[in-house]
Amino acid sequence: MNNAKILRVDKIGAPLSWISPQEASTFIMNARVLWTLGEETVVLRGGINCLGERSILEIPAIIATKGRNKKANDTPALCRSVIYARDHYSCLYCGEQPGVPLLSLDHVIPVSRGGPTTFQNLVTACRRCNTFKRDRTPEEANMKLLAVPFVPSKHEFLYLSNRRILKPEQLAYLKSGIRDELLYAA
Repeated sequence: MNNAKILRVDKIGAPLSWISPQEASTFIMNARVLWTLGEETVVLRGGINCLGERSILEIPAIIATKGRNKKANDTPALCRSVIYARDHYSCLYCGEQPGVPLLSLDHVIPVSRGGPTTFQNLVTACRRCNTFKRDRTPEEANMKLLAVPFVPSKHEFLYLSNRRILKPEQLAYLKSGIRDELLYAA
């Protein structure tokens, strides 16, 4: 499982980030893991000692670590792929799912009108709808949004940013903090 990711949470269980098994092993070996959840996701094999024994480290699916992730903040990083996933790869004007190459991001309130580049002002749009809307508001273009854009919670962000969740424990853990609308596409 080369692409396996370990879910890192803080001591109270708030999700922090996806980390590699190698990063998780560093937390384990430095005694910075407070508790774990789930079965082993990855088994790392080390060198062979003078007795001919190979070292083995089993990495669980979820680890709670001491301290906070200094890079973590409550608002997830704005990213095209997360917005596409949040909007289920659908145009929020016509509802079509033309595929990623034909999708674009649209500012609901255009930048030329002072619209910010935020989760609440960005939606997935097919190129046809985005071209038709141009630098107008949806009302001016006589277009209706099919859903309200929102800022994903940390649970939702981690779920949306790793669609290859390998362990059911990780998915169940993240689902506890996810709105039902996001889960229908799971």
